[in-house]
Amino acid sequence: MRNKLKTKLRNKKIIYGPWCTIPSPSVIEIIASTGVDFVIIDMEHGCHNFETLENMIRAAEVNDCGSLVRVPANEETSILKALDLGASGVIIPHIESKRDAELAIQYSKYSPIGSRGFSPFTRAGNYSLYGIKEHAKKENERTLLILLLEGRGGVNNIDDILSIKKIDKKIDGIYIGAYDLSQSLGLPGQVDHVDVINTMKELIEKIKRKGIAAGGYVAKDKKDVGWMKEMGMQIITLLPDCTILYHAFEDRYFNFHDKEKMP
Repeated sequence: MRNKLKTKLRNKKIIYGPWCTIPSPSVIEIIASTGVDFVIIDMEHGCHNFETLENMIRAAEVNDCGSLVRVPANEETSILKALDLGASGVIIPHIESKRDAELAIQYSKYSPIGSRGFSPFTRAGNYSLYGIKEHAKKENERTLLILLLEGRGGVNNIDDILSIKKIDKKIDGIYIGAYDLSQSLGLPGQVDHVDVINTMKELIEKIKRKGIAAGGYVAKDKKDVGWMKEMGMQIITLLPDCTILYHAFEDRYFNFHDKEKMP
């Protein structure tokens, strides 16, 4: 399961999946059953606890869907727990510098790459005494690590971040938070502004040259997916679960009542 997303990215294929803020394994099961490649369980903007997270990861797995966890912060304990629960990978927010990226690697990878706390007696380790000696190596090979650039610091320091030795062996993807980027450029919410788009293009070109998958923005429709592909994105995120739910019910309600939709 955890190899599938990494294999697709390494083979330059595009993967698709939504952000998920609703703390519900049932919602994850419904979404995963549609055939999306992954779900992003958002622990920064969602109100998930780790017990719920475990069941959300499990709900994705039983439907052959990858589970990526956006942890609340670039913080060791949160990253450790998400990976020990068996997530396919983690998305680390607020990467502003080379030091931030190095810490994300340290927290997410076992020795000799990083310093992730070692315990094979977890869901990720299959709970048992079997495979203890191989556990660290296998987890390092399987687990996806995606960095999230959101602010002006990450944009300004992209060359420094990408100078990390053998970065393509340590980091699988870099995701550009378009909404946060727009705010850092003084254009809050204007994710389709030419300055935001041009900045994203420059970042993606640099990321791809290092052999790392790039992602960013949230695709609202096929038109968005089209220009995202042209820009070179491999990690394409769809609208959040809550937003799709809202507009699905909105469409149904106003179709039944012949009322004007809210602006």
